[in-house]
Amino acid sequence: MAAAATAAVSSAKASGPSAPRNRNDTFNQKDKPAQVRLSNITAAKAVADAIRTSLGPRGMDKMIETGKKEVVISNDGATILKHMSVLHPAARMLVDLSAAQDVEAGDGTTSVVVLAGSLLVAAEKLLKKGVHPTQIAEGFQYAAIEAVKILEEISIPINLDDREFLLKSATTSLSSKVVSQYSSVLAPIVVDSVLRIVNPATDHNVDLNDIRIVKKIGGTIDDTELVPGLVLNQTAITSAGGPSRIEKAKIGLIQFQLSPPKPDMDNQVVVNDYRQMDRILKEERNYLLNLVKKVKKAGCNVLLIQKSILRDAVNSLSLHFLSKLKIMAIKEVERDEIEFLCKATGCKPIADIDSFTEDKLGYADLVEEVESNGSRIVQISGIKNAGKTASIIMRGANQYVLDEADRSIHDALCVIRCLVKKRALVVGGGAPEIEISQRLSELAKTQTGFQSICFQAFAEAVEVIPTTLAENSGLSPISIVTELRNRHANGEKSSGINVRKGTISDMLRENVVQPLLVSTSAIELSTETVRMLLKIDDILASR
Repeated sequence: MAAAATAAVSSAKASGPSAPRNRNDTFNQKDKPAQVRLSNITAAKAVADAIRTSLGPRGMDKMIETGKKEVVISNDGATILKHMSVLHPAARMLVDLSAAQDVEAGDGTTSVVVLAGSLLVAAEKLLKKGVHPTQIAEGFQYAAIEAVKILEEISIPINLDDREFLLKSATTSLSSKVVSQYSSVLAPIVVDSVLRIVNPATDHNVDLNDIRIVKKIGGTIDDTELVPGLVLNQTAITSAGGPSRIEKAKIGLIQFQLSPPKPDMDNQVVVNDYRQMDRILKEERNYLLNLVKKVKKAGCNVLLIQKSILRDAVNSLSLHFLSKLKIMAIKEVERDEIEFLCKATGCKPIADIDSFTEDKLGYADLVEEVESNGSRIVQISGIKNAGKTASIIMRGANQYVLDEADRSIHDALCVIRCLVKKRALVVGGGAPEIEISQRLSELAKTQTGFQSICFQAFAEAVEVIPTTLAENSGLSPISIVTELRNRHANGEKSSGINVRKGTISDMLRENVVQPLLVSTSAIELSTETVRMLLKIDDILASR
C-alpha cells in the first residue's frame, strides 16, 4: 500500500505544473512553449544527423527501401529525405528545406540540412541561457545577411566563355557522388549540353527540360555520350516490315491514332450476317487507308504517334499500309515529350488528319534505329530549323547505377545553371565557411547586447561543414579545423580541407570550386527555416 501511495504522489508531482488542472490553467503554463521548442529542435536535429554522414566526397551512401519494395541507393540529400518517412511536422520542414534548395540551386541539398541542424543546436544553447527566441531569430537573420555579404566579397567573378572554370565546378559537384570516378567523362558532357542551349551573352537562366537524358541498361557509365541531334527512347515498329532507316526525313507528330474509331463507352455490336461482317471490315480498311494516304500526300515519311490510353496507337492493318508506303512509324510518344520533340525537330503537333499539311512537318537528314550495347534507340541527325536542345544517352550496368548517375548529372547541370544565373564562384572544401566564421566572430565584438551573442553562436554553427567534412574523411576534426582557422587568420582565404590527401591545401590550386549561388542559398534558406522553427511556441491539431 505504501509503495502504491508513493508512486501515486510521484506521478502527481511529475504531471503537476505541466498538466493543466482546469481549462483556464493553460495560460499559466510557463514551460509549455519551451517544451514545444525543445521537441521541434530535437526532431529537426535527428533528421540533420541522419544525413550528416553523406556530406562531401568521402560521404557514405544510403540504401532506401520504398513502400513498393523498390531500392534506391543515393547520397543526394534531397533524394534521401524525399524517400524518408518523416512524421514530426518540424522535421518535415527540413525535408521541405532540402527540396527548396534543390529547386533554387540544385546542389548543396545535404549541406543546407546539416547547417540548419547546427544552427538549431546553437539556438538551443542560447535558449538555455535565457535569450528570448525572437531575439535569437532576429540575431540570426542579421548574421545571415552579413554572411552572404562576406561570401560575395570572397567570390571570384567568371565569364561563361571560360570553359575551364565551368568544368572545374561540374567536376567538384560530381566528386561527392557515386559516379565520382567518371567525372572526367561526365563533366565535359554536362558543360557542353548547357552551353548548347544557352546564349552566354543574353541568357540568365537555363531550362533543364531542354536537356534530355535517355537511360539505357548495358555498357558502363564510360559509354555515356552527348549526341548530336535527337535521341528517342522509343523504337521503330518493324513488325510489319516497316523501314528502320530513312534519309531526307520529313517528320510528322500526330496526336490521333491510326486504328478504327471506338466509342467512349463500352458497347457490343452483334453481327449475324457475313455480308455485314465483310462490310465492317471493308469500312475499317478504307478508313485506315484514307488516313495513311493523307499522311503520305503531305510528304511525311517518319511518323511519331502520341500514346493513348483509350485506343491502340496503331493496328496490324495500318502498320501494313505504312510499310507499303515506306513510312517509318514510332509509337508510345509520351504527352510530356511533345513540347521537347516539337522544339528539337521543328515540327508542330497535329491533332486531326484534316490539318495534316506539309508546313507542320520537321526536316532531318537521317532518322535511323541503331543498336549499341544491347539496346536499340532511334537517332535523328542533321535536323533543319532545330531548336536549342541537347540529348544525352546514359549507360550503366543496372538500374540503380543509372538512376544515381541521372541524379548526379542533374546536380551537375544545376551547378552550371547556377553559374548562368549568378556568374561567380567560391572555393569549396569548407574554406568559405571558416572565413564566414572568423569574420562574424570579429563582427560579434563590435555588436552590443544579444546581437553579439547571436553573431558568435552563428559563427560557431557555420563551422559544422568543415568539421563534418573532416569527420567523414576519417581525419581529426579538432586539429583540422584549428589548423584551418590558423591559416585563414594569416590571410590564406582559399585554404580548405583536401580530403584526398588528408591535409589542408589551397582549394583554387586543387580546382575545388562551387557556384556562389549554392553557398548563399544554403545560408539564406537554412536561417529562414531555423527562424521559423524558433517562432513556434505550440503545436495544435486541427479538426
